[in-house]
Amino acid sequence: MHPFVPPPLLEGPNLRLEPLLPEHFEELYALASDPLVWEQHPNRNRWQREAFERFFEGALLSGGAYRIVEKSSGKAVGSSRYYDYRPDEQVVNIGYTFFGRAYWGKGYNPEAKQLMLTYALAHVESVEFHIGAVNKRSQIAIGRLGAIKIDERPVTYHGEQETLNFIYRIGK
Repeated sequence: MHPFVPPPLLEGPNLRLEPLLPEHFEELYALASDPLVWEQHPNRNRWQREAFERFFEGALLSGGAYRIVEKSSGKAVGSSRYYDYRPDEQVVNIGYTFFGRAYWGKGYNPEAKQLMLTYALAHVESVEFHIGAVNKRSQIAIGRLGAIKIDERPVTYHGEQETLNFIYRIGK
């Protein structure tokens, strides 16, 4: 059994997912500094610089975070990551995804998630998603990809308070 290693690049018709680097902070913070981006997330203050710094630090520490780039413009449109690989269960999580509001409704979230899912499910048995209990948009979006709710439990995000999350799963 090989450990799960996030790929250095994922590419689809409209998006390119590149490894997140420290120098991407300002570009992504410009997208994340809109309070409406976070209004349904459990930690709604991520639009504030200090909170986003913690969020970004957690992304870098995860070892599996991506800057999501719109291929046609070369601009960052959001971020997502792989995290919490559990080799004994052959499960990895995908999450912490956000997109700037200008990129909502363009099909970018499902494209990014499908790229990440396709890669992950070639290497593990299933993928899980932690979605805040109040985050209806993300619950609907992940359901459209075929994820099934399997649990509810408190989750502590990097440097943030514990919040109730719904756990969704997609298997091979």
